[in-house]
Amino acid sequence: MAWPCDEVIVVDDHITGVLSEHQAGKCLDMPPTGIRVRGRKSTPGRYFQVAHPGSGWGGTDIVQPLSIVESIDPKTAWPGLRLLLTSTTGEDALYCVLDEELKPIPREIPAPVRKVVERIGENCEPALCSVVFMAGAGGSLRAGVTENPVHLTQSVKQALTRVTMGGAPVYIWPGGGITVMVDVTRMPENAFGYVPTPAIVAPMEFTMSRADYEALGGHAGAVIALSDVLAEQGEAAKAARWRSENPWPLERGGR
Repeated sequence: MAWPCDEVIVVDDHITGVLSEHQAGKCLDMPPTGIRVRGRKSTPGRYFQVAHPGSGWGGTDIVQPLSIVESIDPKTAWPGLRLLLTSTTGEDALYCVLDEELKPIPREIPAPVRKVVERIGENCEPALCSVVFMAGAGGSLRAGVTENPVHLTQSVKQALTRVTMGGAPVYIWPGGGITVMVDVTRMPENAFGYVPTPAIVAPMEFTMSRADYEALGGHAGAVIALSDVLAEQGEAAKAARWRSENPWPLERGGR
């Protein structure tokens, strides 16, 4: 198979890669190109300290990508060698062809190469922070659901009862009790409170069928229809639009 490039250098603040030297290049039967980048060599095809951090290529201070090429070995390189330099995000890319003097001359990026660079960019996701909250359902909380608190724990473990926090699905830890973890970004605004205990307070819901609730010894006589609650609260009741990324608790796969 004819590859559209003879060498690829991926510029990055942490690890800069040289494809022909890397195991991936070996698997593609890529011959050595004699192109050496500056920096400290780690494992084959991986270089550290190629540049300083910055707002240039790959999070470095590099503006001219060819400046990282330390040398080109005339015994190994050849005229017409096709070189692609790209950042790890695909935001920056340069395609060159070595002339008779083995000098990299910029050329228009061929369509197959451009497609690869675009695919690199497509697979770069936003750098977001994961904010998760862990909580547990204590005995008094569970006693507010059923006469025998352990029955609620068992119902959750058996997947008869689904747990949500502010409507957001949770991950239930496999150990004892009901310990959960939730993605805070999927919860409503101002979902958290505080009491002088001290303790952070967060909403936690247990959703199940009425038959399952009665079977686990729930306070069936205290069940109130949602419509009655809203009528009683009147204007004091607050409603928030359901977040589309959160499955409805009673739907299949809602846990």
